[in-house]
Amino acid sequence: AEGLWRKLKDELEPVKKWFLLTNLQGRNETLYYKLLLDHVTELAPIIYTPTVAYACTNYSSIFRKPRGMFFSLDDKGQMASMVYNWPHKDVEVIVVTDGSRVLGLGDLGMHGMAVVIGKVDLYVVGGGFYPTRTLPCILDLGTNNPRLLGNPDEYLGLQSQRVDGERYLELVDEFMHAASLRWPNAVIQFEDFQTKHAKELLERYRDTYRMFNDDIQGTAAVGVAAVYGGLAARGSKPEAVVDERIIVCGAGSAGMGVATAIKFAMQKHGLTHEQACLRFWVFDHAGLVTAARDAHQLAPEIRAFARPELELADCTLLEVVHAVKPSALLGLTGAGRVWGDDVLTAMGEHCEKPMIFPMSNPTDLAECSAESVAKCIGKRAVFASGSPFEDVTDESGNVIMRCNQSNNFYIFPGVGLGAQVAQISSISDDQFLAAAEALSGLANPEDLKQHIIFPGIKNIREIGVHVAKAVIKQAMREGQAGTADIQELMPLIESSSERAAEKLDRALETLLMNPGQYYEPNYASVVYRHPGVDE
Repeated sequence: AEGLWRKLKDELEPVKKWFLLTNLQGRNETLYYKLLLDHVTELAPIIYTPTVAYACTNYSSIFRKPRGMFFSLDDKGQMASMVYNWPHKDVEVIVVTDGSRVLGLGDLGMHGMAVVIGKVDLYVVGGGFYPTRTLPCILDLGTNNPRLLGNPDEYLGLQSQRVDGERYLELVDEFMHAASLRWPNAVIQFEDFQTKHAKELLERYRDTYRMFNDDIQGTAAVGVAAVYGGLAARGSKPEAVVDERIIVCGAGSAGMGVATAIKFAMQKHGLTHEQACLRFWVFDHAGLVTAARDAHQLAPEIRAFARPELELADCTLLEVVHAVKPSALLGLTGAGRVWGDDVLTAMGEHCEKPMIFPMSNPTDLAECSAESVAKCIGKRAVFASGSPFEDVTDESGNVIMRCNQSNNFYIFPGVGLGAQVAQISSISDDQFLAAAEALSGLANPEDLKQHIIFPGIKNIREIGVHVAKAVIKQAMREGQAGTADIQELMPLIESSSERAAEKLDRALETLLMNPGQYYEPNYASVVYRHPGVDE
């Protein structure tokens, strides 16, 4: 593994590193995951964002061998049979996309398979899932991307317009039924569905299937953790979230997911729904969302944040910053550099330690660069981005501003692990809030003084287990955890004693890290088999 690592380090181009890793995975899967786990900080950005963006845009031209399962319009009525073509009967986590909004790149159709392949690899690395128990899936329901249509030599997907309406829902319904029929214990994660369907599908399935949408709920949880971390960097406790004044740029599924999750956190700490909504100023493509908008043209989750001040309706972002003096600026637009130096400078004028979170992916679609924030605000800024930026330094190498990555990787492996091991019947928003609180509690006090608000990604396995325990505990409180082992632990969650809490933690760690459950990429001389199974 170390010899391969030296070779990878010598390669300067991220895309070439991606090719080297992909080829290694095809030759020696154990060595591939060993390399990822030993060097996860450096390699996570290669197998996922931002480098995976190249694989997504060029998937057909670099395609060598299939991985995962492909479902299309032509398979209607056949999916329940097709799932039995997959050779592994014990799939535990499924990541599915329809490719309609891949990262910030738009409709890439079948090319979205590249992003879910990267995601399942992160489940193996961060959640300890066995590779054979993960399954990437694509729903090829057409594409509206003119660059892909009419070009069959460069696009392997269906040459048809994307379906919509009832026909679309029927196809996704069929997939969900087929997948849950074949693998009833699996967690199904939705990835990169366009805004118009993401929320609808989440509400349609969340109470029926063991599923979640990472773009909405995972991004929201890591956003809450980032805000809690920003508060900690100021020397404040989580309950101070009720005093934040937050501008959110981007009213899509991710943006509203983050805003709604932070609103829930404010409500947990004492505000009413109405009071919490008034702590936000939300911008969409048409500007600030106010009561002057036609309410029928706004989704309910956006309408709740409409500002009552009609005089702000035509104000620019800069004018709103000066008017409301926000303490946090969150970006989930996917529109690139939309925050100019004037906006960033104004943020620094109105708050001593402003939170600046350009969370759009990949890096070139972030709302601003780390260098711009450092130039305008300097070390006072608490900076966190969706894709990684290097710490900003001066010519002598001294750090001017620390850069955090507000990375869903901190959240989804632990959520998936907890939901699968405990067989949680419905993955709730409160479970994601528990995950966010667990993550924020791992920040190092000395690091916080330097505005480092997340633990090191090198400890992703420990983070994943910590998050999984928090998710299971919340599910136990909700009565959602379904295994006999978890039911036996219910008296411990109901107890207020410190000794019971410690005993519960130990018991959950034992369940989560059971050798039959938790994958270690080593060449084992003995194959572990459950008693009575496959003997």
